[in-house]
Amino acid sequence: MTLQLTSSAFSNNGKIPSTYTCDGSDTSPPLSISGAPSPAKSLVLLMDDPDIPAFVKQKFSITVWDHWIVFNIPPTTAAISEGKNPPGVLGKNTGGKNAYGGPCPPDREHRYFFKLYALDTMLDLPAGAAKTEVEQAMKGHILAEARLVGLYERK
Repeated sequence: MTLQLTSSAFSNNGKIPSTYTCDGSDTSPPLSISGAPSPAKSLVLLMDDPDIPAFVKQKFSITVWDHWIVFNIPPTTAAISEGKNPPGVLGKNTGGKNAYGGPCPPDREHRYFFKLYALDTMLDLPAGAAKTEVEQAMKGHILAEARLVGLYERK
């Protein structure tokens, strides 16, 4: 069985409903997880936006905007309810919060990547760890990965 990440709110490469953005209630969408490999000890969920404009890249000295970082999620987790964080440890997003930060593109339609990783270990990181720290700690421990891409453009 292959690791899969899906949402009942939008399809892969489909439009993210405004409810889950800064134009709505800014709550996280419902997600479903299946196919975690049996040797997995934890899951990592990352959500980011690689389509940020040049002025944002310059202002924050970044290339990607991180919206949601959660690690040490139990590998038996099958669903993440709308507006809820999965059980696990929250990392710090680019907005400086240990929380979900919904899409809020300033210029055009952006792609939002929800990335799920099954790891053969738990990560020894504190709450508030940045995505770069999480990605560094994951190196050499990824058993499987899945992606779900959502699109959003402000009207």
